[in-house]
Amino acid sequence: MSELAERRKRGRPRKEARSGASARAAILKAAAEEFAERGYEAASLRAIARRAGVDSALVHHYFDDKADLFTASLEAPLRPDRALEVILAGPHDEIGVSIVRFLLEQLENPKAQARMVAILRTALSSGPGSRMLREFLTREVFLRLATAAGGDDDARLRANLAAAQLVGVMITRFVLKLEPIATAPAEDLARRVGPVIQWHLFGDPSQPLA
Repeated sequence: MSELAERRKRGRPRKEARSGASARAAILKAAAEEFAERGYEAASLRAIARRAGVDSALVHHYFDDKADLFTASLEAPLRPDRALEVILAGPHDEIGVSIVRFLLEQLENPKAQARMVAILRTALSSGPGSRMLREFLTREVFLRLATAAGGDDDARLRANLAAAQLVGVMITRFVLKLEPIATAPAEDLARRVGPVIQWHLFGDPSQPLA
């Protein structure tokens, strides 16, 4: 093989990598636009592929599912839906503590904190970003919590109350930075707030929190 041919052969993977990176970037851009316009529920991977000008199979090549693509387009510092699967598979009586501990420990990184603050601000706004975040959290997180909480009539209410408690802790700690919550050890907050989450999800509303 000639030296020129060898150089061309060695150069192919880098060319393909650039092409792949470009396709992935186009998919992420299209996803961000589609989610913003249509919300999380109505947006489809097929529509995102059309907007990006790629085959829908390529979307599945880069992203596992719609939730994976959504969090990637949002540059979310964590995947609450995947973490929930692991936490719910753990000890039942530790679910509340585990959820709080996971969130706070994952957000100890300054970059992760900064991104989460931006996402929380979007969620608190009245623009299209708040709608897509609300729909994502409802479908991928809150409804899973409601399933874990049981099939009774107020399971969804209890799941949303638990979620409201978690969002309140994050806003207080990372957005408002109110002391002493802002600098309290994550484990300390988990042990204090976790039982409240546990009670909302699995406790008897007619009985006081133990």
